[in-house]
Amino acid sequence: MRQNSAVSDRRHTPADAASTRSVILSEVKRLADPYRDLDVIDSRAPRFNQATIGALSALAVATGWWWLLGILAVQLFVGLTLGRRFCLACLVYFELVQPRFGEGPLEDARPPRFANFVGAVFLTGATASYAAGLDVVGALLGGLVAGLALLAAATGFCTGCEAYKLGSYLLGRPFVSCPLPPQPATRSE
Repeated sequence: MRQNSAVSDRRHTPADAASTRSVILSEVKRLADPYRDLDVIDSRAPRFNQATIGALSALAVATGWWWLLGILAVQLFVGLTLGRRFCLACLVYFELVQPRFGEGPLEDARPPRFANFVGAVFLTGATASYAAGLDVVGALLGGLVAGLALLAAATGFCTGCEAYKLGSYLLGRPFVSCPLPPQPATRSE
């Protein structure tokens, strides 16, 4: 017969699993806190958000579930006004994906924020069009969001981001990316 050691007799509880998870997430090395350093963002986070919005918008247009376009618009507006902590795609990325794959290069958050605003406006227009019985207009607007979001997720070319940069230039304030947040000095031992 095998003898049980004290370690094997210990039963794991849900509290143990939760504490292990929080230890893992708190040990993630990040140059910028995703919920406090709002001037910058992990460059892979907008692509994850674009893939999510694009896939769900395409599903909504393909199935006729126009109410899903409205939910996506509300979710984008909530994330823009209340912050990344209230953006569901951001939470999934920063809490589940980024801890496993690491932080990507940081970029200025203003262009993706503007692109989210434009997407939310177009999704709102698509929802209103469907609600008014203008299914073709709703499908075109929803399809445009789906296509551009999936293009951005697949290639990294973000039409809304480029529109932000062009608008800055046309207004006489050429876009200059913001610097990375200050890093604490490390001492060599």
